[in-house]
Amino acid sequence: MKFQQLRYLVAVHENGLNITAAARQLHTSQPGVSRQLKLLEEELGFQLFEREGRALTRTTAAGEEIISRASSILREMQNIRRTSAELRKADGGTTSAELRKADGGTLSIATTHTQARYVLPQVIREFRIKYPKVRLHLHQGTSEQIAEMVARDRVDFAIATGSEELFPHLVRLPVYHWHRAVVVPRGHPLASAGKLTLKKLAEYPIVTYVFSFSGRSSLPALFETAGLSLDVALTARDSDVIKTYVRIGLGVGILARLAMDPVADADLVVLDASHLFEGHTTWIGFRRSALLRAYMYEFIELLAPHLPRKLVREVEKLDTQEEVDKVLKGLAIPLRDMP
Repeated sequence: MKFQQLRYLVAVHENGLNITAAARQLHTSQPGVSRQLKLLEEELGFQLFEREGRALTRTTAAGEEIISRASSILREMQNIRRTSAELRKADGGTTSAELRKADGGTLSIATTHTQARYVLPQVIREFRIKYPKVRLHLHQGTSEQIAEMVARDRVDFAIATGSEELFPHLVRLPVYHWHRAVVVPRGHPLASAGKLTLKKLAEYPIVTYVFSFSGRSSLPALFETAGLSLDVALTARDSDVIKTYVRIGLGVGILARLAMDPVADADLVVLDASHLFEGHTTWIGFRRSALLRAYMYEFIELLAPHLPRKLVREVEKLDTQEEVDKVLKGLAIPLRDMP
């Protein structure tokens, strides 16, 4: 088995099973790629792809597993090269060309819409100023979709809230605390009804996040415990979608307070609900086996200044999240309730 074969395999997968496109990306010939794939299959003893004639039509289950592992191997190879370049850079032993190459790289982040839309823009802007050669890839999804990307080793960082059970193999570091808010159009009865209660909320249809209905933050369970029924008009994973349907009168919105823009959302009234709903903590996570580059530590610190490189290095090699939490106990985590 050759590293070249693994590169060919991953390139074919990334190009939608188009061998010609993969060959073009690899600067080699289409017959050469096909031949190496066949040799790899012969050595493994099973097919990686299903075929119709010469065309690849589908990745087999075994192929998916091999591709996942091959991607990890190639990523580690790249990490070794990057570490070497950075160490030589630190020692002053690199040429100008090597320095330019060392300053490059990629950073893939999987996160939710709220983080991508309301939290990360300023962080990414500052990061790009410092590291203009680093290619950024931002993937959005639900917690379950983010977990899938992590499981397939497609991303460097996951940024999410809660759902810890989906990410047992990540080092998770707290970024900030936040609260939900209740949002209504101006003139809505709740806007002038005084302090919010669950009973008052239960009188209206609710528009909220999909993830609000799982785990310890389950809204239905909260209302049920209070002896109230919850009328759910719509769930969505996008804060802007929730606000749109609140505007057209579909229901009362329950969403992250930080997703409310004082200017763009001036037509909506934000009602404090911190006394009704449990607070949340957004975290950033990465694999324990990951080799973080210098710019990755920088990204973490830009996102969460209370997580400097020295502290991240201290916890990244710990064996369990319990050990990480113990080291971070007492760390001042900021409250973020504004975009």
